[in-house]
Amino acid sequence: MAGGSESQSPPPTTQRGWLTVPNLISGVRILAIPYFWYVLIGENRVGFAAALIFLIGFTDWIDGFLARRLNQVSDLGKLLDPLADRLMIASALVAGLVARVLPPVIGWPLLAREVLVGIGTLILAGRGLGKLEVRWLGKAATFALYGAIPSFYLISAGVMPWLFGPPAWIAGVVGLILYWYVGWQYLGDIWARLRSVESEPRRQPRKADADP
Repeated sequence: MAGGSESQSPPPTTQRGWLTVPNLISGVRILAIPYFWYVLIGENRVGFAAALIFLIGFTDWIDGFLARRLNQVSDLGKLLDPLADRLMIASALVAGLVARVLPPVIGWPLLAREVLVGIGTLILAGRGLGKLEVRWLGKAATFALYGAIPSFYLISAGVMPWLFGPPAWIAGVVGLILYWYVGWQYLGDIWARLRSVESEPRRQPRKADADP
């Protein structure tokens, strides 16, 4: 049948503009993180803090969907989206451990992974080697953690532990395994990129350069 390929949507192209709907959503997600800290640590409203994690996690899916749907994939969006995820997950882990609403056996290994990958990312940025490409399994692990972490919050607040308990532990363990597996891949990417730069032969000065 003719025209079959014409019915397919073209792949999203990367835009250089920064003022897009997905970028605004990612920006709001980042701005909501200090409010999450205030709600949990300042006001001790554990249930509301859990709802904020759920909401911010849901908007993670929304901005990605809109970026593809509206063809508004941008370089800034590729930076803001994973940054918002990392800041929210790290905040939920640290604040949850401080407030003692998150099991240490889940929280500390996840936090250690965040620190290792975060340091590697900073090293790449400091040497001008770009940023890590987001992996699909990494998004899947983040999705699982966005369900597990607030569920642990609700259990701590005494909200239907019989309902939230089993899925929290299942998603938490699965998310932890996937998070470390992808984190190990990220560390391998970082190491390979650093080695590739170190192994590049240094440019030898030409005779015209050496003897002006």
